[in-house]
Amino acid sequence: MNYNPFSLENKTILVTGASSGIGCAIAVECSKMGATMVITARNSERLQDTYQQMQGSGHRQIIADLNNEEDLKRLAGDAPEFHGIVHNAGITKTLPFKFINRKDFDVLMQTNFYAPVFITQYLQKQKKIRRESSVVFISSIAAFSVGIGDSMYSATKGAIGSLSKALALELSKQQIRVNCIQPGIVRSNIFEAGVISEEQLKETERKYPLGRFGNPEDIAYAAIYLLSDASCWMTGSNLVIDGGFTLQ
Repeated sequence: MNYNPFSLENKTILVTGASSGIGCAIAVECSKMGATMVITARNSERLQDTYQQMQGSGHRQIIADLNNEEDLKRLAGDAPEFHGIVHNAGITKTLPFKFINRKDFDVLMQTNFYAPVFITQYLQKQKKIRRESSVVFISSIAAFSVGIGDSMYSATKGAIGSLSKALALELSKQQIRVNCIQPGIVRSNIFEAGVISEEQLKETERKYPLGRFGNPEDIAYAAIYLLSDASCWMTGSNLVIDGGFTLQ
């Protein structure tokens, strides 16, 4: 008998922002653990690339813009019942506080906070979140370890962390667990942005005690733990995965 408490067999899992980076890695690695995946993103070509990397069968793709209310409702309506949800979709914008504006702030709040909040609510109302399931929010160490120009982004991630704790308490009656992962810098995020020079990247990477930035798979493995029965007594937690950066 093969005993594996981290198995995701017979579980159906939703991953938002699954077309690249951390979301893609979570979708692919969860499929390797036996999950049936429902993946969503705006870009159909990139989402298809993720889909082709996944193992197993029965997976689904749903193209949706999480900033569009009708798309959110359609996603919830078209979705099956879930044993796990990973809210990964997110964006960032660096801007000194004196230059921030309502338009940019609204876009970040909509994508990073309102979208995962209301997807969860819509799914809950339609009884699409099964008893004893797991909801995982991908937050950031920026929620508590801030940098210059990160006020808007940090605020959205801090809001998600607080919301997840309140939600964990409310959903505990259904044995639904809610947790956050707070990554440090992960290679997919910074290299896709293309706004940081190679020298700046190397200088920043040297500040990580374990000697490197994270890889998308580092976060995916943590998501697998939180989605699996191995974490059945864990809820309302913020799991920091940052190569030791915030120890300093």
